[in-house]
Amino acid sequence: MSLNNYIDLRSDTLTIPTPAMREAMARAIVGDDVFGEDPTINQLQEMAAQATGKEAGLFVASGTMGNLVSMLTHCQRGEEMILGDQAHMFIYEAGSSAAVGGIHPHTVPNQPDGTLKLGDIESAIRTDNDHFPTTRLITLENTHNRMGGTVLTAGYIQQVADLAHANHASLHIDGARIFNAAVALGVKVKQLTAPADSITFCLSKGLSAPVGSVLCGSHDFIRLARRRRKMIGGGMRQAGVLAAAGIVALEQMVDRLAEDHANARKLAEAIAHIVGLSVNLTSVQTNMVYFDLDSTLPFNADELCRRAQKQRVRLMPSGTRRIRAVTHCWVTSKEIDTAIQVLDACVKV
Repeated sequence: MSLNNYIDLRSDTLTIPTPAMREAMARAIVGDDVFGEDPTINQLQEMAAQATGKEAGLFVASGTMGNLVSMLTHCQRGEEMILGDQAHMFIYEAGSSAAVGGIHPHTVPNQPDGTLKLGDIESAIRTDNDHFPTTRLITLENTHNRMGGTVLTAGYIQQVADLAHANHASLHIDGARIFNAAVALGVKVKQLTAPADSITFCLSKGLSAPVGSVLCGSHDFIRLARRRRKMIGGGMRQAGVLAAAGIVALEQMVDRLAEDHANARKLAEAIAHIVGLSVNLTSVQTNMVYFDLDSTLPFNADELCRRAQKQRVRLMPSGTRRIRAVTHCWVTSKEIDTAIQVLDACVKV
């Protein structure tokens, strides 16, 4: 089903709530969540904790808020976190770690598969020296947005966790699309999150809820995180109307993510055969497709996106000659066929 008469592939954040979500929101029983008395939020938090294998969960307004609350809980001012140089937390979250938390971001190179080399992490960990910030946190992103929606495996995550814990640091996973990763690997989310000390995942991307993310961790961690959430203005009141959609998302929208992955693969394989465009099929593991314009084309990514939009297909430039397309539940396989035809025509114009 097209959104607003467009086939909108710019992002899975453009999903709208399903009819079942709207009904659940209308019927939601609510209370004051700052007092811990919203039963619908409490139910969502319990479901999230169970799904991620953690003791407790905390409903937050967004993934960025969840990541910031996690950083503020793990780190004190003047301490340091290690993360990838292509991480969402480093590039797209308004410098919140430094601006709000006084936490120093120490980046190491992301590899094409979204991982960080263990040797790079180990080399970045600070020794006990008054000149240096203390390394307190290591963060991973799964799936990894800028690396093409690539998936980190449970084995790799365990290795990073072991390295972090051996050096008295914690591991946080920015799992905005962790359910996509689990579906792609054919495992339960808790297998991917088990080694981590905290995990944030989004309800409002491929799971199609209108608002919200959940931060999960131990009881003690979440108790402290609630205070940090309040500190940055995230204490919501009768927000069970939002959490109700999140419950439906976890109950009904996880398994169908495989359809989005299949549509992304279909799109990528077709793009690989369009003269003037190129795509790394190895990186197309979930619902994201990054593709490039050959230098022979006499126009850039912005122009190709403008041409496609005139034919009711929306794409997102991700560089001068790079474009991102993201599949989601409001884009059908038939509409992917249409998008392929439009792209082919736009390149030839």
